[in-house]
Amino acid sequence: MEMMQAVEALSALAQESRLSIYRLLVEAGPEGLSAGRIAEALKLPPATLSFHLSHLTRAGLTRSRQEGRFVFYSADFRNMTTLVGYLTENCCGGRSCAPSAAILARKGKEHETLSRPRRRT
Repeated sequence: MEMMQAVEALSALAQESRLSIYRLLVEAGPEGLSAGRIAEALKLPPATLSFHLSHLTRAGLTRSRQEGRFVFYSADFRNMTTLVGYLTENCCGGRSCAPSAAILARKGKEHETLSRPRRRT
């Protein structure tokens, strides 16, 4: 992946509605969702949704397909993987920098919310 492609993809995701759309499509998997289902789930007007989907498609992050009178959108997982690879290709000087299970477990406990004593009224 070239730097300008990465910049375009990251800039497409640097907007709240587009990031929400993309996360929804990633969650939906390769089958994707119809434009109507996306609009319904995120409560976006059709014109706004169309604008954002066009931006994501130009950036190479989504694909569309026509099925009858419906247009379905899905995340382009190959390009997503390429972008993540580009961002991490020189990570940690070539050493594995994936956190170990023990570190992840400890961090999870640090972020747990502690219950507060309830006030008596």
